[in-house]
Amino acid sequence: MSTKETTMAKTEYVIEPGKQEITSTTVFDAPRELVFKAYTDPKLLAQWWGPRRYQTKVDRFEPETGGSWQMRNIGADGQEFAFRGVNHDVVAPERICSTFEFEGVPGHVALQTATFEALGNKTRVVEHSVFESVMDRDGMVASGMQEGADESVERLAELLEKIKSGK
Repeated sequence: MSTKETTMAKTEYVIEPGKQEITSTTVFDAPRELVFKAYTDPKLLAQWWGPRRYQTKVDRFEPETGGSWQMRNIGADGQEFAFRGVNHDVVAPERICSTFEFEGVPGHVALQTATFEALGNKTRVVEHSVFESVMDRDGMVASGMQEGADESVERLAELLEKIKSGK
């Protein structure tokens, strides 16, 4: 089995017509504490968050209840896409509940909750996003959200494998 096959994490999405939410479920081949750390350590977050074609800059990530975050995806052409939010509930290594806002379309805020469930040496991450309206949710889906999320999951699985192997 190749390294690519062992690190690939597949995400299942639930995106029902007419609803304001998206739920994604991914199982990572890594312990819960390590997966949680990859979600909350700015140095690790910058290595996997967003599509490969962008460099991710973590301007701020305060991984505690009430802490704020701001990140930018920067393209080779210099174009930037900024995102921000507030961490409403951070319980290590179980849960992160935060807002998510794309600064390019301000005022459209989603509430995201990620839960981390230990499955032996693996971790199930369930991310549940609730949008202000069905139109906002559908706009997020139409923007290529699933493709970007799949790429982030792939990058995170690769990073987790690298950390586990000590490389």
